[in-house]
Amino acid sequence: MTTPVHPDPEPRRRDYVIISVDDHLIEPADLFKDRLPAKYKDQAPKVVETESGHQVWRFGGATYPCAGLDVGAGLPKRQWTLEPVRFEDMRPGCYDIEARIADMDRAGIWAALCFPGMLATQAGVIFARTPDPDLGLALMRAWNDWHVEVWAGTYPERIIALQLPWLRDPEIAAKEIRANAARGFKAVVFPEFPTRLRLPSIHSGYWDPFFAACEETGTVVCLHTGGASWVPAPSPDTPIEAITTLIPASAMFACADWLWSGVPLRFPGLRILIVEGGIGWLPLLAERADYAATHPVAGEPSWQGPLKPSDVLRRNFYFGTLDDSAISTVRLAVGMDHVLLESGYPRAESTWPDTQRTVTRNLGNLPPADIARITYGNAARLFGHPLPSRAWLRMETL
Repeated sequence: MTTPVHPDPEPRRRDYVIISVDDHLIEPADLFKDRLPAKYKDQAPKVVETESGHQVWRFGGATYPCAGLDVGAGLPKRQWTLEPVRFEDMRPGCYDIEARIADMDRAGIWAALCFPGMLATQAGVIFARTPDPDLGLALMRAWNDWHVEVWAGTYPERIIALQLPWLRDPEIAAKEIRANAARGFKAVVFPEFPTRLRLPSIHSGYWDPFFAACEETGTVVCLHTGGASWVPAPSPDTPIEAITTLIPASAMFACADWLWSGVPLRFPGLRILIVEGGIGWLPLLAERADYAATHPVAGEPSWQGPLKPSDVLRRNFYFGTLDDSAISTVRLAVGMDHVLLESGYPRAESTWPDTQRTVTRNLGNLPPADIARITYGNAARLFGHPLPSRAWLRMETL
């Protein structure tokens, strides 16, 4: 089944500077070309045609399709589909950086942090699971090379460089973080629930060399809800609508787990960004975590140090919001300096191309200073990212 692509929408008026901290990309078919040692050329992931006429990535005997929902931005709901989509039936902005910048301009989005797509989902875990670790490491490095050289490197003022981690060895992962920070990477995606991917727990101390490198370099650890392929589904036959309803609960579970892991206490300068889970649950979590710290159920409290859990939330954690309307209550929980905007492009639930209008609808009642913090200020500060010129705001570049 193919999904027709809509004509390009008219450019939206730019009332706000917008930096989106949760967009996605679809890896192009030539990503690994000339980026691997010659001995691995024939083992690299490849885009292939299936007997049913789909295009999918194939690697290690497994296939990795891109569902229509993953590239449905701007399409009416009747055209959303779970069927695999061919590259020619996607918006070119999904995989081509020139087209992506054009789509960002159409929606009035200044800059974006783009998470992996159909191949490198779950923080590159398929590379870490490769039987030959040298091949897996080469593939991860090739993905990162493409991202920093092409995706972020072509327009560094528009794209915030996000890397895959090496999940097989925290010491090597730490070296990669330090080397990549020198190349311009500002962030790294990491599984929010590593144990769900059969990786060591964040509570174990195993990942501390990696976290130390992130703290040292200012690399933001990004947790994307659903990245570990786990949601709090109550029953084996829970319908998909209930699972969609529970996505914010998954983000809350992740935040609580990381908060109580001791990681932000051992690494007070570490910054953790949680996206695609909304923010409406934050007041409840902050209040409940403080209660748990002062009401230990077994002997001495496990929380250490003078700060309350809610204080650590305000210090170490940042949160993305796509389409939340009830934001004022979040002010007391974490403050407006830790809430950042998402556009979700090119996914079906994206606010693209009407992200500017969504800001007016959801944030318009806030003080202008808070709107500025959420739409761009907090992201610019978190990632050290530049802001646009007034000419861009006036749409003089179109």
